[in-house]
Amino acid sequence: MTTADSWVRYWRDGARPVEAMHAHFLDHVYPPHSHDTYSFGITDAGAQRFRCRGAAHTSGAGMVMAFNPDDVHDGRAAAESGYQYRIVHIGPSVVREVITDVTDGRSSALPLFPRPVLSDHALADALARLHAALVGTADPLVRDERLTAAVTAMTRRGASSTAPPVRARTPTDRARRQAAHRARSLLDDGYLEPIPAEQLAEAAGCSRFALYRCFRAEFGFAPSDYQRQLRLRHARSLLEAGAAPADAAAVTGFADQAHFGRWFQRVYGVTPGVFRRA
Repeated sequence: MTTADSWVRYWRDGARPVEAMHAHFLDHVYPPHSHDTYSFGITDAGAQRFRCRGAAHTSGAGMVMAFNPDDVHDGRAAAESGYQYRIVHIGPSVVREVITDVTDGRSSALPLFPRPVLSDHALADALARLHAALVGTADPLVRDERLTAAVTAMTRRGASSTAPPVRARTPTDRARRQAAHRARSLLDDGYLEPIPAEQLAEAAGCSRFALYRCFRAEFGFAPSDYQRQLRLRHARSLLEAGAAPADAAAVTGFADQAHFGRWFQRVYGVTPGVFRRA
């Protein structure tokens, strides 16, 4: 996909949850979203800024971004020339498989990356080699070797074995958290159907206003944003299976194909058609 100021190239593995993208964006703005994969990126030129885990971050040339599964983040250019970056998305099952293999079965615990931006030339080099193998014509064995090397390097140099300390929650905190999770459970079960705000608030056991606040505090974005993300993830799986964009839009509850296409490109940086052909 190419425009006057931006271009995107996308690749995905047909047999396992591994994808790669190479892009240059000038004015593209990612809305708050998350991935169900680990996402490791290298900023090649320019700079991009984003919010993640309640703080602002900037990734400049040569820096590495590390997002855990379901890390909510946005993104936009932080330089007049925009930014160019390479990113790979690796499913947790693949990461666990690599770690289990590297440790001879002694560990299968998934890593946690406490810092969304890292400055580490060794990590950048490992990711660059993996990205080149994925999007190029490398032999499958080379791809596997570089995947193992990249996951191992990221885990050893950028990950923490345990989650950061969490402050003690008061009873009120717990009640709000439980309300947010009750609402999310309803969305998880019925995200393809319209869910009135009153029904969501009733399931949560609080007012609509209280629900919006506690849901955003717990998960990083509004209930409607979360529902849209679930629909987009389902649409991605349909496109991977060969569905036409129009059919994916209809099945996942979008008003029309144009509306679906706009949101898909905003969140993933690539059109549904380009993703389907990747």
